[in-house]
Amino acid sequence: MSSRLNQPTAAGPPADHTAGELTRGLGLLAGISINIANVIGTGVFLKTRVMTCNVDGPWWVMAVWLAAGLLSLAGAFCYAELAAMLPAAGGDYLFLRRAYGRLTSFLYGWTVFAIMKTGSQAALSVAFAIFMNVALGGALDATWFTLPLGDGVAISGLATTALVALWTVTLFNTASVATTGNAATVLTIVKVAMVLAVGLGAFLFGPGDAAHFGMSGAAGTCEGVAASARGGLAGFGAAMLGALWAYDGWNNVAPLCGEVKDPQRNLPRMFLWGTLLVILLYLGVNAAYFWVLAPADIASVSATSSVAATAMATFAGPLAVTFIAAALMLSSLGSLHASVLANSRVPFAMARDGLFFHSLGTLSPRTRVPVRAVLAQSAWASVLTLSGTYDTLTDSVVFASCLFYAMSAGAVLVFRRTEPDLPRPFRTWGYPWVPLAFIVVSAGLLANALYATPRQALTGVGVILLGLPLYAYWSRQLAAAPAVTTP
Repeated sequence: MSSRLNQPTAAGPPADHTAGELTRGLGLLAGISINIANVIGTGVFLKTRVMTCNVDGPWWVMAVWLAAGLLSLAGAFCYAELAAMLPAAGGDYLFLRRAYGRLTSFLYGWTVFAIMKTGSQAALSVAFAIFMNVALGGALDATWFTLPLGDGVAISGLATTALVALWTVTLFNTASVATTGNAATVLTIVKVAMVLAVGLGAFLFGPGDAAHFGMSGAAGTCEGVAASARGGLAGFGAAMLGALWAYDGWNNVAPLCGEVKDPQRNLPRMFLWGTLLVILLYLGVNAAYFWVLAPADIASVSATSSVAATAMATFAGPLAVTFIAAALMLSSLGSLHASVLANSRVPFAMARDGLFFHSLGTLSPRTRVPVRAVLAQSAWASVLTLSGTYDTLTDSVVFASCLFYAMSAGAVLVFRRTEPDLPRPFRTWGYPWVPLAFIVVSAGLLANALYATPRQALTGVGVILLGLPLYAYWSRQLAAAPAVTTP
Protein backbone atom coordinates (compact mmCIF):
# COMPACT_ATOMS: atom_id res chain seq x y z
CA MET A 1 0.00 0.00 0.00
CA SER A 2 1.02 3.60 -0.45
CA SER A 3 1.79 5.97 2.40
CA ARG A 4 2.62 9.67 2.49
CA LEU A 5 3.77 9.79 6.07
CA ASN A 6 7.43 9.41 5.11
CA GLN A 7 7.48 11.75 2.11
CA PRO A 8 9.99 14.60 1.75
CA THR A 9 8.95 18.10 2.61
CA ALA A 10 10.16 21.55 1.61
CA ALA A 11 12.61 21.45 4.47
CA GLY A 12 14.24 18.20 3.36
CA PRO A 13 13.58 14.44 3.29
CA PRO A 14 11.26 12.95 5.87
CA ALA A 15 12.24 11.49 9.18
CA ASP A 16 12.92 7.77 9.05
CA HIS A 17 10.38 6.31 11.44
CA THR A 18 12.18 2.98 11.66
CA ALA A 19 15.51 4.58 12.56
CA GLY A 20 14.39 5.49 16.03
CA GLU A 21 11.21 5.40 18.08
CA LEU A 22 10.25 7.05 21.33
CA THR A 23 10.90 5.07 24.50
CA ARG A 24 8.07 4.22 26.91
CA GLY A 25 9.96 5.33 30.00
CA LEU A 26 7.34 7.29 31.98
CA GLY A 27 5.68 5.51 34.89
CA LEU A 28 2.47 6.46 36.72
CA LEU A 29 4.09 8.67 39.38
CA ALA A 30 6.25 10.51 36.83
CA GLY A 31 3.22 11.13 34.60
CA ILE A 32 1.10 12.51 37.45
CA SER A 33 4.06 14.63 38.49
CA ILE A 34 4.45 16.08 35.00
CA ASN A 35 0.78 17.08 34.94
CA ILE A 36 0.90 18.62 38.42
CA ALA A 37 4.28 20.24 37.79
CA ASN A 38 2.94 21.97 34.69
CA VAL A 39 -0.28 23.10 36.40
CA ILE A 40 1.15 24.45 39.66
CA GLY A 41 3.45 27.08 38.32
CA THR A 42 2.74 30.77 38.74
CA GLY A 43 -0.95 31.39 38.15
CA VAL A 44 -2.19 30.50 41.62
CA PHE A 45 0.33 32.93 43.11
CA LEU A 46 -0.24 35.80 40.66
CA LYS A 47 -3.75 35.61 39.19
CA THR A 48 -5.83 36.04 42.38
CA ARG A 49 -5.03 39.77 42.28
CA VAL A 50 -6.56 40.20 38.81
CA MET A 51 -9.46 37.86 39.58
CA THR A 52 -10.39 39.89 42.66
CA CYS A 53 -10.58 42.96 40.42
CA ASN A 54 -12.67 41.02 37.91
CA VAL A 55 -15.37 39.73 40.28
CA ASP A 56 -14.86 41.91 43.40
CA GLY A 57 -15.75 39.53 46.26
CA PRO A 58 -13.79 36.62 47.82
CA TRP A 59 -16.64 34.14 47.49
CA TRP A 60 -16.91 34.92 43.80
CA VAL A 61 -13.18 34.41 43.42
CA MET A 62 -13.45 31.04 45.17
CA ALA A 63 -16.42 30.12 42.98
CA VAL A 64 -14.36 30.90 39.87
CA TRP A 65 -11.48 28.73 41.09
CA LEU A 66 -13.90 25.87 41.73
CA ALA A 67 -15.71 26.31 38.40
CA ALA A 68 -12.43 26.38 36.47
CA GLY A 69 -11.27 23.30 38.35
CA LEU A 70 -14.46 21.37 37.57
CA LEU A 71 -14.19 22.42 33.92
CA SER A 72 -10.62 21.14 33.85
CA LEU A 73 -11.77 17.90 35.49
CA ALA A 74 -14.47 17.49 32.81
CA GLY A 75 -11.76 17.94 30.20
CA ALA A 76 -9.57 15.41 32.00
CA PHE A 77 -12.34 12.80 31.75
CA CYS A 78 -12.48 13.36 27.98
CA TYR A 79 -8.71 13.25 27.55
CA ALA A 80 -8.48 10.08 29.64
CA GLU A 81 -10.68 8.28 27.10
CA LEU A 82 -8.85 9.70 24.09
CA ALA A 83 -5.34 9.05 25.40
CA ALA A 84 -6.04 5.48 26.50
CA MET A 85 -7.63 4.83 23.10
CA LEU A 86 -4.87 6.47 21.02
CA PRO A 87 -1.65 6.32 23.07
CA ALA A 88 0.79 7.79 20.55
CA ALA A 89 3.07 10.84 20.43
CA GLY A 90 1.42 14.20 19.85
CA GLY A 91 -1.68 14.02 22.07
CA ASP A 92 -4.23 16.56 20.85
CA TYR A 93 -2.52 16.72 17.46
CA LEU A 94 -3.27 13.04 16.92
CA PHE A 95 -6.81 13.25 18.36
CA LEU A 96 -7.75 16.22 16.16
CA ARG A 97 -6.21 14.74 13.01
CA ARG A 98 -8.17 11.53 13.36
CA ALA A 99 -11.43 13.25 14.34
CA TYR A 100 -11.49 16.30 12.05
CA GLY A 101 -8.76 15.89 9.47
CA ARG A 102 -5.29 17.15 8.73
CA LEU A 103 -6.08 20.89 8.50
CA THR A 104 -7.50 21.10 12.03
CA SER A 105 -4.62 19.15 13.52
CA PHE A 106 -2.09 21.28 11.68
CA LEU A 107 -3.67 24.50 12.94
CA TYR A 108 -3.52 23.09 16.45
CA GLY A 109 0.12 22.08 16.09
CA TRP A 110 1.04 25.40 14.53
CA THR A 111 -0.71 27.31 17.32
CA VAL A 112 1.03 25.19 19.98
CA PHE A 113 4.36 26.09 18.43
CA ALA A 114 3.54 29.72 17.68
CA ILE A 115 1.92 30.84 20.94
CA MET A 116 -0.13 28.30 22.88
CA LYS A 117 2.70 26.42 24.59
CA THR A 118 5.69 28.54 23.67
CA GLY A 119 3.74 31.53 25.02
CA SER A 120 3.10 29.57 28.18
CA GLN A 121 6.82 28.81 28.46
CA ALA A 122 7.65 32.48 27.89
CA ALA A 123 5.20 33.50 30.62
CA LEU A 124 6.69 30.97 33.02
CA SER A 125 10.19 32.23 32.27
CA VAL A 126 9.07 35.83 32.91
CA ALA A 127 7.39 34.74 36.15
CA PHE A 128 10.61 33.03 37.27
CA ALA A 129 12.43 36.33 36.70
CA ILE A 130 9.71 38.28 38.57
CA PHE A 131 10.11 36.06 41.63
CA MET A 132 13.89 36.34 41.51
CA ASN A 133 13.53 40.11 41.26
CA VAL A 134 11.42 40.09 44.42
CA ALA A 135 14.08 38.03 46.21
CA LEU A 136 16.79 40.47 45.07
CA GLY A 137 14.87 43.60 46.01
CA GLY A 138 14.28 44.83 42.47
CA ALA A 139 17.86 44.46 41.23
CA LEU A 140 16.69 43.04 37.89
CA ASP A 141 14.63 46.09 36.90
CA ALA A 142 17.60 47.95 35.43
CA THR A 143 18.71 47.69 31.79
CA TRP A 144 21.66 45.31 31.55
CA PHE A 145 22.57 45.86 27.90
CA THR A 146 21.22 47.27 24.63
CA LEU A 147 20.94 45.37 21.36
CA PRO A 148 22.19 47.33 18.31
CA LEU A 149 18.86 47.15 16.44
CA GLY A 150 17.33 50.36 15.08
CA ASP A 151 17.53 52.95 17.84
CA GLY A 152 18.64 50.25 20.22
CA VAL A 153 16.64 47.61 22.10
CA ALA A 154 17.09 47.75 25.87
CA ILE A 155 17.27 44.36 27.57
CA SER A 156 16.57 44.39 31.29
CA GLY A 157 17.84 42.07 33.96
CA LEU A 158 14.34 40.59 34.12
CA ALA A 159 14.41 39.61 30.43
CA THR A 160 17.95 38.24 30.66
CA THR A 161 17.09 36.12 33.70
CA ALA A 162 13.97 34.79 32.00
CA LEU A 163 16.01 33.69 28.97
CA VAL A 164 18.66 32.02 31.12
CA ALA A 165 15.94 30.05 32.96
CA LEU A 166 14.32 28.98 29.70
CA TRP A 167 17.53 27.69 28.16
CA THR A 168 18.75 25.97 31.30
CA VAL A 169 15.55 23.93 31.36
CA THR A 170 15.72 23.35 27.61
CA LEU A 171 19.19 21.86 27.72
CA PHE A 172 18.19 19.60 30.61
CA ASN A 173 15.26 18.33 28.53
CA THR A 174 17.59 16.94 25.90
CA ALA A 175 18.30 14.10 28.35
CA SER A 176 16.30 10.85 28.32
CA VAL A 177 12.60 10.96 29.12
CA ALA A 178 13.13 8.76 32.18
CA THR A 179 15.66 11.26 33.58
CA THR A 180 13.45 14.27 32.96
CA GLY A 181 10.43 12.42 34.35
CA ASN A 182 12.27 11.73 37.61
CA ALA A 183 13.21 15.41 37.83
CA ALA A 184 9.53 16.34 37.42
CA THR A 185 8.65 14.06 40.34
CA VAL A 186 11.16 15.77 42.65
CA LEU A 187 10.05 19.26 41.61
CA THR A 188 6.39 18.35 42.09
CA ILE A 189 7.01 17.18 45.67
CA VAL A 190 8.70 20.52 46.36
CA LYS A 191 5.77 22.42 44.80
CA VAL A 192 3.06 20.63 46.74
CA ALA A 193 5.00 21.12 49.99
CA MET A 194 5.38 24.82 49.17
CA VAL A 195 1.67 25.37 48.47
CA LEU A 196 0.77 23.56 51.69
CA ALA A 197 3.28 25.70 53.61
CA VAL A 198 1.73 28.94 52.30
CA GLY A 199 -1.84 27.84 53.02
CA LEU A 200 -1.29 26.20 56.39
CA GLY A 201 1.10 28.94 57.50
CA ALA A 202 -1.50 31.63 56.78
CA PHE A 203 -4.25 29.76 58.65
CA LEU A 204 -2.10 28.81 61.63
CA PHE A 205 0.06 31.90 62.11
CA GLY A 206 -1.50 34.72 60.11
CA PRO A 207 -3.63 37.54 61.57
CA GLY A 208 -6.73 36.07 59.99
CA ASP A 209 -10.19 37.57 59.94
CA ALA A 210 -13.25 35.77 58.62
CA ALA A 211 -14.83 39.18 57.97
CA HIS A 212 -12.55 39.52 54.94
CA PHE A 213 -14.78 37.05 53.09
CA GLY A 214 -17.67 39.52 53.25
CA MET A 215 -15.70 42.52 51.99
CA SER A 216 -15.36 44.06 48.53
CA GLY A 217 -12.21 44.57 46.49
CA ALA A 218 -13.65 47.52 44.55
CA ALA A 219 -11.38 50.02 46.30
CA GLY A 220 -8.24 48.22 45.11
CA THR A 221 -5.90 49.87 42.58
CA CYS A 222 -6.23 46.95 40.10
CA GLU A 223 -3.08 47.85 38.19
CA GLY A 224 -3.32 46.90 34.50
CA VAL A 225 -6.87 45.46 34.68
CA ALA A 226 -9.13 46.79 31.91
CA ALA A 227 -12.39 48.47 32.97
CA SER A 228 -14.29 46.22 30.54
CA ALA A 229 -13.09 43.17 32.52
CA ARG A 230 -14.37 44.39 35.92
CA GLY A 231 -17.77 43.31 37.23
CA GLY A 232 -20.74 41.51 35.75
CA LEU A 233 -20.64 38.61 33.33
CA ALA A 234 -17.63 40.02 31.49
CA GLY A 235 -15.69 40.18 34.75
CA PHE A 236 -16.65 36.62 35.66
CA GLY A 237 -15.53 35.40 32.24
CA ALA A 238 -12.25 37.28 32.50
CA ALA A 239 -11.66 35.78 35.94
CA MET A 240 -12.36 32.32 34.53
CA LEU A 241 -9.71 32.84 31.88
CA GLY A 242 -7.27 33.81 34.64
CA ALA A 243 -8.13 30.71 36.66
CA LEU A 244 -7.94 28.50 33.59
CA TRP A 245 -4.43 29.81 32.98
CA ALA A 246 -3.54 28.64 36.49
CA TYR A 247 -5.08 25.22 35.72
CA ASP A 248 -3.57 25.05 32.24
CA GLY A 249 -1.46 21.94 31.95
CA TRP A 250 -4.03 19.48 33.36
CA ASN A 251 -3.70 17.70 30.00
CA ASN A 252 0.04 18.21 29.66
CA VAL A 253 0.90 14.52 29.65
CA ALA A 254 -1.15 14.04 26.44
CA PRO A 255 1.73 14.82 24.02
CA LEU A 256 3.79 12.21 25.89
CA CYS A 257 1.30 9.38 25.27
CA GLY A 258 3.88 7.58 23.15
CA GLU A 259 6.33 7.50 26.07
CA VAL A 260 4.08 6.27 28.91
CA LYS A 261 4.44 2.77 30.32
CA ASP A 262 1.29 0.65 30.18
CA PRO A 263 -0.61 3.62 28.65
CA GLN A 264 -4.12 2.16 28.63
CA ARG A 265 -3.97 1.73 32.39
CA ASN A 266 -1.79 4.66 33.47
CA LEU A 267 -2.93 7.54 31.27
CA PRO A 268 -6.46 7.91 32.73
CA ARG A 269 -5.01 7.88 36.25
CA MET A 270 -2.47 10.55 35.33
CA PHE A 271 -5.16 12.92 34.07
CA LEU A 272 -7.70 12.42 36.84
CA TRP A 273 -5.55 12.20 39.98
CA GLY A 274 -3.38 15.10 38.93
CA THR A 275 -6.37 17.38 38.30
CA LEU A 276 -8.18 16.48 41.53
CA LEU A 277 -5.13 17.18 43.68
CA VAL A 278 -4.58 20.58 42.08
CA ILE A 279 -8.23 21.62 42.64
CA LEU A 280 -7.93 20.92 46.37
CA LEU A 281 -4.62 22.77 46.69
CA TYR A 282 -5.89 25.81 44.78
CA LEU A 283 -9.04 26.19 46.82
CA GLY A 284 -7.10 25.87 50.06
CA VAL A 285 -4.39 28.41 49.27
CA ASN A 286 -6.89 30.99 47.95
CA ALA A 287 -8.95 30.67 51.11
CA ALA A 288 -5.71 31.35 53.02
CA TYR A 289 -5.07 34.52 50.99
CA PHE A 290 -8.45 35.98 51.92
CA TRP A 291 -8.05 34.86 55.53
CA VAL A 292 -5.04 37.13 56.07
CA LEU A 293 -5.68 39.87 53.47
CA ALA A 294 -8.71 42.05 52.79
CA PRO A 295 -9.94 41.90 49.16
CA ALA A 296 -8.95 45.53 48.52
CA ASP A 297 -5.41 44.73 49.67
CA ILE A 298 -5.23 41.78 47.29
CA ALA A 299 -6.55 43.92 44.42
CA SER A 300 -3.87 46.51 45.19
CA VAL A 301 -0.90 44.11 44.97
CA SER A 302 1.59 45.30 42.34
CA ALA A 303 1.51 43.58 38.95
CA THR A 304 5.22 42.77 39.43
CA SER A 305 4.71 41.19 42.85
CA SER A 306 2.66 38.21 44.07
CA VAL A 307 -0.30 37.67 46.36
CA ALA A 308 1.52 34.75 48.00
CA ALA A 309 4.46 36.91 49.05
CA THR A 310 2.12 39.63 50.35
CA ALA A 311 0.10 37.10 52.35
CA MET A 312 3.21 35.58 53.95
CA ALA A 313 4.50 39.04 54.84
CA THR A 314 1.56 39.45 57.23
CA PHE A 315 2.88 36.76 59.57
CA ALA A 316 6.48 36.01 58.61
CA GLY A 317 8.04 39.38 57.81
CA PRO A 318 10.42 40.39 55.01
CA LEU A 319 12.67 37.34 55.34
CA ALA A 320 9.67 35.15 54.59
CA VAL A 321 8.88 37.23 51.51
CA THR A 322 12.36 36.56 50.18
CA PHE A 323 12.00 32.88 51.06
CA ILE A 324 8.66 32.51 49.29
CA ALA A 325 10.02 34.34 46.25
CA ALA A 326 12.84 31.79 46.06
CA ALA A 327 10.37 28.93 46.54
CA LEU A 328 8.13 30.29 43.79
CA MET A 329 11.13 30.45 41.49
CA LEU A 330 11.38 26.68 41.90
CA SER A 331 7.67 26.34 41.20
CA SER A 332 7.78 28.28 37.95
CA LEU A 333 10.96 26.45 36.95
CA GLY A 334 9.22 23.11 37.54
CA SER A 335 6.29 24.09 35.33
CA LEU A 336 8.63 25.33 32.66
CA HIS A 337 10.49 22.02 32.78
CA ALA A 338 7.29 19.99 32.35
CA SER A 339 6.01 22.20 29.52
CA VAL A 340 9.24 22.08 27.52
CA LEU A 341 9.40 18.30 28.00
CA ALA A 342 5.86 17.50 26.90
CA ASN A 343 5.04 20.04 24.22
CA SER A 344 8.12 19.54 22.08
CA ARG A 345 6.45 16.29 21.01
CA VAL A 346 3.83 18.20 18.99
CA PRO A 347 6.16 19.70 16.36
CA PHE A 348 7.92 16.32 16.39
CA ALA A 349 4.66 14.57 15.43
CA MET A 350 3.88 17.22 12.78
CA ALA A 351 7.32 16.78 11.21
CA ARG A 352 6.83 13.04 11.06
CA ASP A 353 3.60 13.64 9.16
CA GLY A 354 5.51 15.75 6.62
CA LEU A 355 3.74 18.93 7.73
CA PHE A 356 6.56 20.75 9.50
CA PHE A 357 10.32 21.14 9.25
CA HIS A 358 11.81 17.72 8.56
CA SER A 359 14.66 17.98 11.05
CA LEU A 360 12.23 18.37 13.96
CA GLY A 361 11.00 14.82 13.36
CA THR A 362 14.31 13.17 14.16
CA LEU A 363 15.40 11.61 17.44
CA SER A 364 18.71 11.76 19.22
CA PRO A 365 20.33 8.33 18.74
CA ARG A 366 21.64 8.49 22.32
CA THR A 367 18.62 9.64 24.34
CA ARG A 368 15.75 8.82 21.91
CA VAL A 369 14.44 12.36 22.50
CA PRO A 370 13.42 14.83 19.71
CA VAL A 371 16.25 17.19 20.63
CA ARG A 372 15.85 19.44 17.59
CA ALA A 373 12.15 19.93 18.31
CA VAL A 374 13.03 20.85 21.91
CA LEU A 375 15.58 23.42 20.77
CA ALA A 376 13.37 24.93 18.06
CA GLN A 377 10.46 25.29 20.49
CA SER A 378 12.62 27.17 23.00
CA ALA A 379 14.14 29.40 20.33
CA TRP A 380 10.68 30.74 19.49
CA ALA A 381 9.68 30.91 23.16
CA SER A 382 12.72 33.16 23.63
CA VAL A 383 11.31 35.63 21.12
CA LEU A 384 7.97 35.62 22.94
CA THR A 385 9.74 36.13 26.26
CA LEU A 386 10.99 39.49 24.99
CA SER A 387 7.70 40.48 23.39
CA GLY A 388 5.07 40.99 26.10
CA THR A 389 4.10 41.19 29.74
CA TYR A 390 3.03 38.24 31.86
CA ASP A 391 -0.71 38.93 31.70
CA THR A 392 -0.70 39.70 27.96
CA LEU A 393 1.05 36.43 27.19
CA THR A 394 -1.20 34.33 29.40
CA ASP A 395 -4.48 35.84 28.09
CA SER A 396 -3.50 35.10 24.49
CA VAL A 397 -2.42 31.58 25.44
CA VAL A 398 -5.62 30.75 27.32
CA PHE A 399 -7.88 31.86 24.45
CA ALA A 400 -6.15 29.58 21.94
CA SER A 401 -5.93 26.74 24.45
CA CYS A 402 -9.63 26.94 25.31
CA LEU A 403 -10.61 26.65 21.64
CA PHE A 404 -8.56 23.54 20.90
CA TYR A 405 -9.29 21.85 24.21
CA ALA A 406 -13.00 22.13 23.39
CA MET A 407 -12.39 20.57 19.99
CA SER A 408 -10.48 17.70 21.57
CA ALA A 409 -13.36 17.10 23.98
CA GLY A 410 -15.64 17.09 20.94
CA ALA A 411 -13.49 14.32 19.48
CA VAL A 412 -14.90 12.00 22.15
CA LEU A 413 -18.37 12.55 20.63
CA VAL A 414 -17.01 12.13 17.10
CA PHE A 415 -15.24 8.85 17.82
CA ARG A 416 -18.22 7.37 19.67
CA ARG A 417 -20.21 7.89 16.44
CA THR A 418 -17.62 7.18 13.73
CA GLU A 419 -15.48 4.52 15.42
CA PRO A 420 -17.69 2.80 17.99
CA ASP A 421 -15.65 -0.41 17.90
CA LEU A 422 -12.34 1.13 18.90
CA PRO A 423 -11.10 -0.37 22.20
CA ARG A 424 -11.76 2.09 25.04
CA PRO A 425 -9.91 1.07 28.23
CA PHE A 426 -11.45 4.14 29.89
CA ARG A 427 -14.82 5.71 29.07
CA THR A 428 -15.65 9.32 29.90
CA TRP A 429 -17.83 9.51 33.01
CA GLY A 430 -21.18 11.17 32.43
CA TYR A 431 -21.04 10.77 28.66
CA PRO A 432 -22.36 12.64 26.64
CA TRP A 433 -23.15 15.40 29.16
CA VAL A 434 -19.62 15.91 30.48
CA PRO A 435 -18.00 16.54 27.06
CA LEU A 436 -21.00 18.62 26.00
CA ALA A 437 -20.78 20.76 29.15
CA PHE A 438 -17.06 21.25 28.58
CA ILE A 439 -17.68 22.38 24.99
CA VAL A 440 -20.55 24.74 25.86
CA VAL A 441 -18.72 26.41 28.76
CA SER A 442 -15.58 26.77 26.66
CA ALA A 443 -17.57 28.40 23.86
CA GLY A 444 -19.06 30.87 26.33
CA LEU A 445 -15.60 31.74 27.66
CA LEU A 446 -14.31 32.30 24.16
CA ALA A 447 -17.18 34.67 23.36
CA ASN A 448 -16.64 36.52 26.61
CA ALA A 449 -12.91 36.87 25.96
CA LEU A 450 -13.63 38.49 22.61
CA TYR A 451 -15.78 41.04 24.45
CA ALA A 452 -13.79 41.63 27.65
CA THR A 453 -10.20 41.39 26.35
CA PRO A 454 -10.53 41.70 22.56
CA ARG A 455 -6.89 42.53 21.83
CA GLN A 456 -5.53 39.42 23.51
CA ALA A 457 -8.30 37.21 22.16
CA LEU A 458 -7.87 38.47 18.60
CA THR A 459 -4.14 37.92 18.91
CA GLY A 460 -4.91 34.25 19.52
CA VAL A 461 -7.30 34.14 16.54
CA GLY A 462 -4.75 35.86 14.32
CA VAL A 463 -2.03 33.37 15.19
CA ILE A 464 -4.33 30.45 14.39
CA LEU A 465 -5.28 31.97 11.00
CA LEU A 466 -1.60 32.53 10.18
CA GLY A 467 -1.36 28.76 10.00
CA LEU A 468 -3.59 28.59 6.89
CA PRO A 469 -0.99 29.72 4.32
CA LEU A 470 1.63 27.59 6.06
CA TYR A 471 -0.65 24.56 5.82
CA ALA A 472 -1.25 25.26 2.13
CA TYR A 473 2.50 25.43 1.55
CA TRP A 474 3.38 22.21 3.33
CA SER A 475 0.38 20.40 1.85
CA ARG A 476 1.50 21.30 -1.68
CA GLN A 477 4.97 19.98 -0.94
CA LEU A 478 3.52 16.80 0.47
CA ALA A 479 1.18 16.30 -2.49
CA ALA A 480 3.99 16.90 -5.00
CA ALA A 481 6.30 14.36 -3.40
CA PRO A 482 6.36 10.84 -4.84
CA ALA A 483 4.55 8.28 -2.75
CA VAL A 484 6.67 5.89 -0.74
CA THR A 485 5.69 2.28 -0.85
CA THR A 486 5.60 0.51 2.47
CA PRO A 487 4.83 -3.11 3.24
